[in-house]
Amino acid sequence: MAVISRGFGSHRRESDPDLPPGQYLTADFPVLSAGPTPQIDTDEWTFGIRNEVGHSSVWTWEQLHSLPAEDVHTDIHCVTRWSKLGTSWRGVSLDTLFAEVNTSAEFAMAHSYGGYTTNVALEDLLDGNAWIAFEYEGEPLDPEHGGPARLIVPHLYFWKSAKWIKGLTLMHDDEPGFWEQNGYSMHGDPWAEERYW
Repeated sequence: MAVISRGFGSHRRESDPDLPPGQYLTADFPVLSAGPTPQIDTDEWTFGIRNEVGHSSVWTWEQLHSLPAEDVHTDIHCVTRWSKLGTSWRGVSLDTLFAEVNTSAEFAMAHSYGGYTTNVALEDLLDGNAWIAFEYEGEPLDPEHGGPARLIVPHLYFWKSAKWIKGLTLMHDDEPGFWEQNGYSMHGDPWAEERYW
């Protein structure tokens, strides 16, 4: 069951060229979740990538922070039609993490603490397209927004940017995650309005 909280004071800006079709502009950061917010201690947090033959690369919180971090300035778009422009994040690029991963897979399933899943094609995660983010607007990422760390894939609808990220399982075949099993698009491009199957 989805959890929806404050932040829906938005207005329509359909003619704005910065907004994908059918989106509304908001200055808030609405909170939508597919369940309760997990509380994750960074001393126990890990992120792993398991390739298609079962080999896993795992990073602790300290190891993640020892890697080069990037500042990411981007717009975000939710399938529920809100868009927030000019957001600022800090995190580690998936390109950096995948430098340690041997794979011929084309897809990944993102897994979150709390059990949420979403599928993403590797071409949407690599080449400067996705990050494991741990800061938002210069502050540690709040739990309600996916802290201590979340996946951000800003060129796709934001349900693909899994909160409370725990790991990726690499796959040869595309398989649906939580919302995809419930009718959402397997890809989720906001500019093509890929909201639902």
